[in-house]
Amino acid sequence: MRTSIWLIRHGQTELNKARRYQSSSDHGLTTFGQHQAEALAQRLRRTPFHAAVTSPTRRARETAEFVLGERAAPIVEDARWGETNHGRWEGLTYREVRERFPEEAVARFADALHGRASGGESLAEVQARVLAGWRALLQQHPGGRVLVATHATPIQIVLCHLAEMSPALHWRWRIDLASVTAIDVYGGSAIVRGVNEVPRLWAEG
Repeated sequence: MRTSIWLIRHGQTELNKARRYQSSSDHGLTTFGQHQAEALAQRLRRTPFHAAVTSPTRRARETAEFVLGERAAPIVEDARWGETNHGRWEGLTYREVRERFPEEAVARFADALHGRASGGESLAEVQARVLAGWRALLQQHPGGRVLVATHATPIQIVLCHLAEMSPALHWRWRIDLASVTAIDVYGGSAIVRGVNEVPRLWAEG
C-alpha cells in the first residue's frame, strides 16, 4: 500500500520579497505569489488528493486552496507544520538581527540544534513537532494522496529524517517558494520521487 505525500511550500509574501524572517506573521500571497500558486495548481491538476493539511498561516492555506481548486478534499490546519518560530527576530532582516542582537545571533548560529532567538524555537524543537506531524499524517491517511502546504524548514526536516541526516544539515536541501517535493511511503519505507520542483510560470497573452 502506497501513501503519497505532496509537500508544497507556499507562494511569495511581502516578507519573503523583503527577505525578512517570517513565521507566525499572517501575510497573504503577493500577486506574484498567487501566480506561483496557480502554476502549482497547473502542475498538480491531475493528482486526486484525498485530503490536505496546511500550517495555520494564510499564505499556506491560500496556496493549498489554489492547488485544490474544485476538489472536495477537506483542508485541516495543523500547527505542527508551521515554520520555525523566530521570536523577536520576526519581521527583521538578517542584517537587522546582527545589528540589534549581535550576541544572541552568534549564540544561535554557534549551536545549530539548540540555539534560538529570544522567544523563539530551536531547530531540535521544530524537528520534534514536525516529525510528530509526519507520523500522524501517515497514520491518518494510509494509502491516500495528501497535499501538505507548509514552509521550507518542515520540508527540509522531513527530508533529513528520511535520508538519516542530522537536522542541523537541513540547509543542504534547497526548498524554493511554490515548490513541490513528492514522497511515496510503503509501510515503513519511503521513496523520494522529487525534491524542490518549481513549476514554470507561464506569461499571459
